[in-house]
Amino acid sequence: MKKIQITNCNGHLKMSTNNVKSNNEEQPELFKDIFPYSEIPKITFGSGQRPLTMPDDIWITDTTFRDGQQAMDTYTEDQIVKIFDYLHRLDNNSGIIRQTEFFLYTQKDRNAVKKCLERGYKFPEVTSWIRANKEDFKLVKDMGLKETGMLMSCSDYHIFKKLNKTRQEAMDLYVSLVEEAIENGIAPRCHLEDITRADFFGFVIPLVQKFMEISKKSGIKVKIRACDTLGLGLPYSGTELPRSVQHIINGLIVYGGVPSEYLEWHGHNDFYNVVPNATTAWLHGCSAINTSLFGIGERTGNCPLEAMIIEYGQLKGNVKDMNLKLISEIGQYFEGEFEYSIPPRTPFVGSEFNVTRAGIHADGILKDEEIYNIFDTEKILGRPIVVAVNEHSGHAGIAAWVNTYFRLKDLDRVDKKDERIEIIKEWVDKQYETGRNTVMKSEELEGIARKVIPELSLKSQDTAAC
Repeated sequence: MKKIQITNCNGHLKMSTNNVKSNNEEQPELFKDIFPYSEIPKITFGSGQRPLTMPDDIWITDTTFRDGQQAMDTYTEDQIVKIFDYLHRLDNNSGIIRQTEFFLYTQKDRNAVKKCLERGYKFPEVTSWIRANKEDFKLVKDMGLKETGMLMSCSDYHIFKKLNKTRQEAMDLYVSLVEEAIENGIAPRCHLEDITRADFFGFVIPLVQKFMEISKKSGIKVKIRACDTLGLGLPYSGTELPRSVQHIINGLIVYGGVPSEYLEWHGHNDFYNVVPNATTAWLHGCSAINTSLFGIGERTGNCPLEAMIIEYGQLKGNVKDMNLKLISEIGQYFEGEFEYSIPPRTPFVGSEFNVTRAGIHADGILKDEEIYNIFDTEKILGRPIVVAVNEHSGHAGIAAWVNTYFRLKDLDRVDKKDERIEIIKEWVDKQYETGRNTVMKSEELEGIARKVIPELSLKSQDTAAC
């Protein structure tokens, strides 16, 4: 296979175009040395490494009603509106969750979009997603939406094998769709599907350059969503195209002429890289990251919205006025309404993400919960740290459970040497001596703790940790 030579030149990509395929090529470029299909995809490293160029303004977009809904039973109108309200309350007018996208193909979807629009929220803005055909524009226009995403497959896997087109035919179709959107007064968001298997300089850049020419001429934003459809993108410095997230983002900006605020990254989690890839996109000039609540999406899922909120906070130092305590409530809603099971140890939202069972960890928590907690999970997420009790917990584990479950602070905290802790421990030990092999339930421990430590009876159930 002929290979494009890419080197680092003054902080930017520099390419040798001698071997770049033209759009008249009859054979697809499938990068079989990288994607052998019968083996795990390969990682290749080059000499070029990108400097960090994170935009001052970065934000999150949502695809819960499109990618997320495709991975579950379809939502009812009321469920869609409920989730939309949750997204708005979670964002709390911070503008961090800036947009969300909807299907428009069924009457149910259109009714739900209408109800969401009637809410009058500034954030998240309602947008849509349509297929690569002009008939779908009528749906967007009839709903009065200002922006729509449009599917534009850009790898030869899709162009040749799925669309049965040549590159030039695909490019002509995509350009005509953007022109049609502009003529209808709709800002297009071009979803460059499978960009991590695409001929970047041979197809993607020429296409994007045409889009930017149309945008400049019309004065209407033409957004570019770089879609890592199979999760093949890589965040590592020195990796080469087509898998390098750094080179994709930098190349779209430098060679495609795409302003950072027009650029969005959409990832999948097939290789467990969905969050680092998204963060890498932000760090190298992409303003928007597309996400889905709890990462629900096709196959292994999309980038979790809640994960990128925390990433935003780490990168920017704050999350403005967002109400992060709603994350747990939204998770409970999904589990109850849809019978969706969130794995207990899922970061930030799982029922046990900040539960510790190790005795030595419990002893540390008893001294200062900051030792073994990722941050103040009670303050930020409304989720106090919890210590689970089993046969290995010891005095420290039981004392830590009492303090965390009943949210005891300062002088109210119970020491592990307290004789009442010894009484509870003896009770726990007897449970396991008779053959028990499961973790103690909070309800069981609560009963014995209230009996042995009378002042705990003054603590209502509402003030105890869940």
